[in-house]
Amino acid sequence: MNQQRLQTLSGFGGSGTLAADRNRVLRNTYWLLALSMVPTVLGAWVGVQTGFARAMSPGIGLIVFLAGAFGFMFAIEKFKNSAAGVPILLGFTFFMGLMLSRLISVVLATSGPGVVMTAFGGTAGVFFVMASLSSVIKRDLGNMGKFLTVGALMLFVAMIANFFLQSSALMIVVAVLGMGIFSAFILYDLKRVRDGGETNYITATLGVYLSVFNVFQFMLALLGMGGGGDD
Repeated sequence: MNQQRLQTLSGFGGSGTLAADRNRVLRNTYWLLALSMVPTVLGAWVGVQTGFARAMSPGIGLIVFLAGAFGFMFAIEKFKNSAAGVPILLGFTFFMGLMLSRLISVVLATSGPGVVMTAFGGTAGVFFVMASLSSVIKRDLGNMGKFLTVGALMLFVAMIANFFLQSSALMIVVAVLGMGIFSAFILYDLKRVRDGGETNYITATLGVYLSVFNVFQFMLALLGMGGGGDD
């Protein structure tokens, strides 16, 4: 009887510890995600003011973006369990803001700052809805990740193709699908943290950040297309 009681108490204690760990990872993810917006905005401001991204040709810009993004993500994964993980992640978000400044500059010139703020507010709304859904949905969304990954890969191929085709119609399709896919990724990543599928808050933040970044980028591109052409 005593042994059974100890096992029962141990089980409750284990569940409580597990729940506390999940809440801690989720809380740290939200805090780090909020903090990551600061260097992103700073990077975008520096890029707009200096014209850094626009000074590069589209081809060179794509190469720099891919090399920098994958290089940072490799470093983040390598140092995610050390004190260097957070500064590297924040450096990555500054870089992403810097590279985003090309699109922001075009939208500011053709549509004005109101479109940028609308995209920002819309992205915040998407995040709030997805975060809320992740807290109320009880079913396991593990299988959802496979479909989203395939969708993201197809979207990436379409983006590369449109880099050469320069089709406005294809750009609209890509932007709409991109917002849908990465909105779902926000839900999927946050649900994984809540369910204990992701236990490292730096990795969790990276995944959610990339999804939020892409939702904003696609929304901004879509809204900006109504304000004029590229210059």
